[in-house]
Amino acid sequence: MSEPAARRGLGNAGEALAARWLEARGYRIVARNWRCQWGELDLIASQGSTLVFVEVKTRRGTQLGAPEEAITARKRAHLCDSAAAYLAALDDTDVLHQPRDYRIDVVAVQLSPAGKLIEIRHHPDAVGEDA
Repeated sequence: MSEPAARRGLGNAGEALAARWLEARGYRIVARNWRCQWGELDLIASQGSTLVFVEVKTRRGTQLGAPEEAITARKRAHLCDSAAAYLAALDDTDVLHQPRDYRIDVVAVQLSPAGKLIEIRHHPDAVGEDA
């Protein structure tokens, strides 16, 4: 398997684990892999009346550091822009049902070098103006 395909597979596996983890805690997954000109939102969930944009970072082993460490300032800006684009798209299609509260969370999925789940860490409101 090529390196980009392996990374995509690792990312997809991490997103699936993160989605199940969030659902087990009462979140409802609204969309997966929503794309716009600014990038991709891995998961979009709702928690009560709050819309939650979720960036999932997955790492196998610890050689590259913790998954959360991969969220750069540039990535934060792209996540904010992508969330704004999603909200603008909602404004155009679903004005009556658009949630007014939202946040951007990070879910870190840590796997062993063999691919076994070690830990999932959830960082609510980790990205944004106040984060």
